[in-house]
Amino acid sequence: MNSLNEINSEGFAIINNIYSENEIEKLISLIENVTENSNENATFRKSQDLFAIRQFHKEIPETLPFIFNQNLESIIESNFGKGYFITKSIYFDKPEKSNWFVAYHQDLTISVDKKAEIENFENWTTKQNQFAVQPPKEILENNFTIRIHIDKTTKDNGALKVINNSHSKGILRIENLDFENEKETICEVEKGGIMIMKPLLFHASNKTTNNERRRVIHIEFSNKQLPDGLEWSEKVFEKDSEVL
Repeated sequence: MNSLNEINSEGFAIINNIYSENEIEKLISLIENVTENSNENATFRKSQDLFAIRQFHKEIPETLPFIFNQNLESIIESNFGKGYFITKSIYFDKPEKSNWFVAYHQDLTISVDKKAEIENFENWTTKQNQFAVQPPKEILENNFTIRIHIDKTTKDNGALKVINNSHSKGILRIENLDFENEKETICEVEKGGIMIMKPLLFHASNKTTNNERRRVIHIEFSNKQLPDGLEWSEKVFEKDSEVL
C-alpha cells in the first residue's frame, strides 16, 4: 500500500529511513546548542516529565535545511502536492523516566494571529499571547502533520497509539467512539523515520517504561488561506514559507 492510500484510509503512515545518522546528529546538535545556552523562554516548557519547544521552526530555523531534505520534500509533494507551508511546530523531549502521558484526542485547534468573530471558528483560547481556535472541519481535514523521530520510538517509551480510520468520522467526542469495534495501532518508528497523520485521527501516548528517551519534532502543514484577514500565526512569510 502506498503512503497516500494509507493516509487516506487509515489516517496515518509510517515511513522509516528518511534521515541519515549524520542528519539526525546535526539536528540534535542544533537543538542542544539552543536549549543549553538559552535563558528562560516563553516558548520553552520544562518539567521533569517533558521538555517542549513551541514555534520550533522559528526558535531554531537553522534546523529547516536538514528537516526538509530531498526525502521529505519528495514525500510531501508526491502525497499532498505543492503549496503547503508550516502552520505549527513543536519539539518534544520525553525523558527516560517520564510519567507523562496523553489521553486519546483529536488535534482540533490551529494557531492564529488574532481573535476575530468569524463564522464557524469556535472555542477560542489564548496562552502566552498565542491565539488558538477550532476552525471548520474542512480546514482540519485538509491539513496534515509530520512527526520526525530523533530516537527509536516503541510502545515502551511513549509511541503514539491511534484509532485507525477515526479521522474519517469528523469531529467527535471521545465517548462517541465505539472502542470495542475499533482497531488500535501502536505506531513504533525507527530513529530517523517519520509518521504522517491527519489531525482528526484519535491519538494518545502512554508513560515511558523502558528508561529510553523519546524526542520528536512535530510539524503541522496546510495550504489554505484563512478567511476575513485571519492569518496562521506561525506561518513563515519569507521566500521559503512555502515548503514546496
